[in-house]
Amino acid sequence: MLARMSTEISAKTLTFLRRGQAVTLHDVAPDRTLLEVLREDLHCTGTKEGCGEGDCGACTVVLGEAVNGQLEYKAINSCIRLAHSVDGLAVWTVEDLANDNGELHPAQEAMVQCHGSQCGFCTPGFVMSLFGMYQNTGGGQGIDRAQAQADLSGNLCRCTGYRPILDAAQQMGALPLPAGCGVNEAATVAALQALPQHPADSAYMRPTALAELLQQRAAHPQAQVVAGCTDVGLWVTKMHKRFDRVLDVTAVHELRQVEQYPHHIAIGAAVTLTDAYAALVEERPQLQTFAQRFAGLPVRNSGTLGGNVANGSPIGDSMPMLIALGASVVLMRWDAKRRSIAHRELRLEDLYTGYRTNVMRPDELLAWIKVPRPTAGESFKAYKISKRFDDDISAVCLAIRTTVKDDVVQDVSIGAGGVAATPARARQTEAALRGQTWSTATVKAGIAALRAEFQPISDMRASAAYRQTVLGNLLQRYWLESQGLQHINLENLNAATLEALA
Repeated sequence: MLARMSTEISAKTLTFLRRGQAVTLHDVAPDRTLLEVLREDLHCTGTKEGCGEGDCGACTVVLGEAVNGQLEYKAINSCIRLAHSVDGLAVWTVEDLANDNGELHPAQEAMVQCHGSQCGFCTPGFVMSLFGMYQNTGGGQGIDRAQAQADLSGNLCRCTGYRPILDAAQQMGALPLPAGCGVNEAATVAALQALPQHPADSAYMRPTALAELLQQRAAHPQAQVVAGCTDVGLWVTKMHKRFDRVLDVTAVHELRQVEQYPHHIAIGAAVTLTDAYAALVEERPQLQTFAQRFAGLPVRNSGTLGGNVANGSPIGDSMPMLIALGASVVLMRWDAKRRSIAHRELRLEDLYTGYRTNVMRPDELLAWIKVPRPTAGESFKAYKISKRFDDDISAVCLAIRTTVKDDVVQDVSIGAGGVAATPARARQTEAALRGQTWSTATVKAGIAALRAEFQPISDMRASAAYRQTVLGNLLQRYWLESQGLQHINLENLNAATLEALA
């Protein structure tokens, strides 16, 4: 791949940690990806470019960040991650795992012993996901088949059939760690804290305070906002868009928090999808499978819930779920006259005005997502229909929340995705169900209303007729599950059973 050159795009200095040493690169354009920098500037060609859209995992690397004095590890897709977003972090590629004597890290050795590689193209990405798993489990300890399958869902392999790779995930914890292959976490944290702080640059802005972020947004309303870059990265790699200014929200301390309140939780716009869904699952454990199916782990480790919501894709899975839960969003801007932060709050479904358009002013940013806590008698489920079970985009997403008392639907809210130009609330269907007896007849009326409420399009993922049919079928499924028919749900099949059926 040829390096992209442009004299029209301003650039800045980038510094990160690799192998315990600071790596400093100059004149790095704000819209270059981490994969480009690794392969073209540092010649780390073990990191592969496969799909260029965060789908195959061949480009996986692991990032390390010092958080409260501890090192946190995250496997991410380098193909859709902007290079400047790793400024001040530690980066591991597949070249960094073996020691100087050529002895392999357990993540690599386990792949060899379990015959987890054939053509080898995907192998570096799998090894890096295994390395991230190894570090996050205290040396690969206690990894069962289900965790291995969930954590490797963002890596695709065309050759092995996955069984030997899952074997490697389970066996690497039993292998010795050769000298020089481990991570000295205390030294790494100290080295991260010692990295130089670069002067503010208008090409790639990555503020650490909320007020500064909003001031920069007001000063540069045309700058491309990124909050994990799992969507904007595709605009760079697939649509070849160029950005002379980028505003990155992910370093803002205030927006990296999940705050607990008596009646709701507030999720900051810079909270990763991994951490945001962990908070949602803690409130509603039935969301566990839906959270894992949102995307592969590397995408969830980079992407943010705030970015997913602000982007407003009609096939984004977060929004139907949040709409059904009654979530609201807090928009913020810098009020120059009062020299303070101004904000307003609105229901999430009222944020969107059309396909990827919304009501935000040029100087506003989505700062918080407020999600009500579960109420007494609440029943809630979210369904994702896609061609692949793991690591795929939905054809249809439907989330339903009901409160039934004395066999009467007291309250209901339904969010739908993949069936309109925006994520949508099924208000007509809600009206058909609310106040009615929770019965077969009521559900049949709700199915008819739901299929009539939306006019989806046909595309590569599904036909319009299929989407309308599935909408009704999912409401029927929700009804059957409410009556105790749990065997119809794949969540009740364990990893071993699914592997036997494959």
